[in-house]
Amino acid sequence: MQTIDQALAKLQKSAFRRRFHLSVADKAYIADKGLATIRRHAADFVRQRLAPAQITNDGHQTPMRGHPVFIAQHATSCCCRKCLHRWYHLPLGIALTAEQQEKIVNLLMAWLQQQMEDDVPR
Repeated sequence: MQTIDQALAKLQKSAFRRRFHLSVADKAYIADKGLATIRRHAADFVRQRLAPAQITNDGHQTPMRGHPVFIAQHATSCCCRKCLHRWYHLPLGIALTAEQQEKIVNLLMAWLQQQMEDDVPR
C-alpha cells in the first residue's frame, strides 16, 4: 500500500494528472467554506459517485469543473472506478469499503491542501 506522499509523487509523473490546478476562485471557495466543509463535500462525492459497486455512467460521473473536489478527483485519478482500478488497483464491480472511501478522501484533501499552499495564481 502506498502512502499519500508516494501517490502524489507518482501522479506528478503523469502529464495529464499534473496539469490540474486550483483556480483563484477555487481557492477562495475553500478559504470561505473551510477545509472541514470541503472534506464533507469530498466524502459525499466519493460515497455517492464512486463507492457503489455498479455505476451506470462510470468515467463520466465527475465534472471537470464546478467544485474544487472535482478538480482534485481528476488530479489524483479518483474521478471514476476505472481510474481507481488502474492507479490504485481497487476492484471493479465491488462497492468501496468505508476504509477505502476514507483513504480516497484523505488523498483528495492532501492534494487540495498542497494546492492551497501553492502561491502561483491560475
